[in-house]
Amino acid sequence: MSKNNTTRTTTIFPILACFFVTSLLVSNIIAGKLITLMGITLPAAVILFPLSYIFGDVLTEVYGFKRTRLVIWTGFAANLFMALVFMVTIALPHPGFWEGQPAYAAVLGFTPRLVVASLVGYFVGEFSNSVILSCLKVKTQGRNLWLRTIGSTVVGEGIDTVLFITIAFGGALSLETLSELMLAQYLWKVAYEVILTPLTYLVVNWVKVKEGVDIYDTKVKYNPFSLKVQ
Repeated sequence: MSKNNTTRTTTIFPILACFFVTSLLVSNIIAGKLITLMGITLPAAVILFPLSYIFGDVLTEVYGFKRTRLVIWTGFAANLFMALVFMVTIALPHPGFWEGQPAYAAVLGFTPRLVVASLVGYFVGEFSNSVILSCLKVKTQGRNLWLRTIGSTVVGEGIDTVLFITIAFGGALSLETLSELMLAQYLWKVAYEVILTPLTYLVVNWVKVKEGVDIYDTKVKYNPFSLKVQ
């Protein structure tokens, strides 16, 4: 099993990357629906978005920061592209007999402010998550996977939640309401990660065995703006 800073071309890697990006995109589409869980009102995205962090954990843990960085950028580009396409299609004129425009715009409409909030929160949160997990893996010499996955999520999801809600709703909602939204979403996302930790263990161990890869980022510069994978 490889424990250096290089990775080979694999079959499972692009599959995990696809699930990562899909979780991100679908989360943003369903975010407009509000749901009630245990008496707490939350956006429907909370049932899926934490999975993007779990997939990010698996990618960083197995393939290292450099390969995961490329996937994070792919998700960023795909999210931006999706938002722009939705805004353009909503703005295009429609025939008078079509009555679906209001519903279509309500479900798929993105305001520029929400797009910026989503992209900034995702970018900073995901990179923070990946960097922290990568550093902790080296520091712990590969032991205590639960510490890396939960610890990185505590920071990454926290940053993501604070940035998104502040940029998206700052000035439109009271400070008390903003704080309640942040706390509810943050606690849900962290609890999600903790509950699924046994599954994360199973997936990580299975992928490492199947791929014969277990990267330790011992000489990596954590520059989020580089796209080098070697």
